[in-house]
Amino acid sequence: MPDIAARLRAVLPSDVQLGAPAPPLALWPGEDLPGAIPARLAEFVAGRSAARQALRGLGLTAGAIPMGADRAPLWPQAATGSISHCAGACLAVAGLRGAYRGLGLDLEPLLPLPRDLWSSVLRPEEQQAIDALPPIQQGLQALRIFVAKEAAYKAQYPITQQIFDFQTLRIIWTDQDFIAEFCVAVPPIEKHFHISGCSAETRHFFAAFCAVPIG
Repeated sequence: MPDIAARLRAVLPSDVQLGAPAPPLALWPGEDLPGAIPARLAEFVAGRSAARQALRGLGLTAGAIPMGADRAPLWPQAATGSISHCAGACLAVAGLRGAYRGLGLDLEPLLPLPRDLWSSVLRPEEQQAIDALPPIQQGLQALRIFVAKEAAYKAQYPITQQIFDFQTLRIIWTDQDFIAEFCVAVPPIEKHFHISGCSAETRHFFAAFCAVPIG
């Protein structure tokens, strides 16, 4: 995990802080996850620890980060952020609400996306672009698109508070950077609205970050 954290930190905006879990790992008062199995509880605790590290990087006092009714983290009033965990890694980002309407982070092992998921994740034009790649790269590029869409979804959620499918967004790449374009309106976000993103990759993980700035 240190490698993907370092790679991601190098491409994040200077006013966005990245956090990783740090001991002691424990729930804080107000951070409840009723009925969670041990593995899910461990992910939750690690994610909250990473989020507090990111908040401290902003110079904010770290406190409890409860889960809302929609299961999204309830960040302190002054901050917004995103948490992501997968097998073997957990990271969080945080920024000030005066600068950002929403942030999104997603992180996955660098493994080909199963082909039976492609039709739900990829738009036709994305599928066409992947079909033109060498076979060994196709599943990995599908994974990168999946992670980028997840990051964009998380970044927009504080604005729309709506759930939508992967066909809503189209990912346009420029090297490590990308744009997530809304192919349909999701009020108050209009069709063709763009969310900017960046990515980081190691031998073991792929991460994507998106931000919706104020103004």
